[in-house]
Amino acid sequence: MAQGLDPPIAGAYGCRMSSYPINGAVLHLKPGRDKPVRGRHPWIFSGAVARMEGAPAPGDLAMVRAADGQSLGWATVNDRSQILGRMLSWEPEAPVDEAFWRGRLGEAMGLRAALPDLGLRREDGACRLVNAESDGLPGLVIDRYGPYLVLQALTAGIDVRKAALARWAAELWAEAGGRACAGVYERSDVDVRAKEGLAEAVGPLWGEAAPDVLWIREPLGRAASDATVDPPQAESLKPGTVLLPVDIRSGHKTGAYLDQADNRRRVARYAAGRRVLNVFSYTGGFGLHAAAGGAAALTQVDSSGPALALAAQALARADLPIAAPELVEADAFQQLRRWRDEGRSFDMIVLDPPKFVMNAGQLAKAARAYKDINLLALKLLDRGGILATFSCSGLVSAEFFQQILHGAALDAGRDLAILERLGQGADHPVRLSFPEGAYLKGILGRVA
Repeated sequence: MAQGLDPPIAGAYGCRMSSYPINGAVLHLKPGRDKPVRGRHPWIFSGAVARMEGAPAPGDLAMVRAADGQSLGWATVNDRSQILGRMLSWEPEAPVDEAFWRGRLGEAMGLRAALPDLGLRREDGACRLVNAESDGLPGLVIDRYGPYLVLQALTAGIDVRKAALARWAAELWAEAGGRACAGVYERSDVDVRAKEGLAEAVGPLWGEAAPDVLWIREPLGRAASDATVDPPQAESLKPGTVLLPVDIRSGHKTGAYLDQADNRRRVARYAAGRRVLNVFSYTGGFGLHAAAGGAAALTQVDSSGPALALAAQALARADLPIAAPELVEADAFQQLRRWRDEGRSFDMIVLDPPKFVMNAGQLAKAARAYKDINLLALKLLDRGGILATFSCSGLVSAEFFQQILHGAALDAGRDLAILERLGQGADHPVRLSFPEGAYLKGILGRVA
């Protein structure tokens, strides 16, 4: 160990929680490649690094220095990844120790506690508690579903510390939300871990195991035509809410699409009296909100039978006044083409597809897929119909997505007027220094 550096501090569960670099690790940047770091962007690509001093293991801390030797702050490092360094702190003199990690977690949860109408203290509520880079914790995602937390460790720097982070998150969330945490479950089964040289990891991290299905409560929006009238509700439900199913153990993402919670309410305000088609429906969140908002008919399409089964349970549990919802297990592209050829039509369509592009080389192919699915939807919409369409592909900018949609409208022979631009909720904040965090974009428009 280099002279003058403190020894590593052993963290909880035996993970490395050092205040200073193990093995004297220093990340030396190439001349002229320090501008992003000074601008507080958290990623340091391997091409910006002149050399690595010391012998850090993946996930260890390193001091980051400019070519002139100036210390810029602390980063976790991983020589198996194209993103070699991930900045944690721009304060070279401040240690990255247990107090640092707990402080960052506490700040993230304090932000959510201060958000209006989030219902952080509601027993059956849900929200994102930690949003990775945008909360100053690169690679760490924590979502809350009722009494359980779900943690994703997307980088080596988080992976080696995840046991301690799980315990601290449980403690701090209980303080912020006023309710004890029952357990923390890991869902680190995402493709990005392979780029870090990490295998998938799923299972309990702390506390008791989660049930197969959790039910979370979401508030409803008001009808756009009359904001003074509540949507119809079954007496068995709490006024102005619906219950959504969450599969923590094997569902999409961490179990649900929390980033769409606000959009489910906003889109459903236009559903009253309309025949609604929800495509890529998953467990039917948009459809459930639309039905609660007074939709005249509801059709949901997804390729997953288990997801549709949960959607059926949610509709049955809600007991909403909508006749015979239609649940279709099929490939969305093929099903929409089939209905187009049959001359079927709808008054409102929601398109919430999965990510179509994983890297820049797939962008052209993804653009064609986005255009194709939107073109099909526009041909199925009656004039005066509503289209709510989304992209969660970070490499597809909002401007590019709008261009794709414009091309689809031209080919469909339709005019589409934008009523609202949609994005991720306030519990998924985006730091100005990290614009990549704004991955979800949506357009809600009316067809003429």
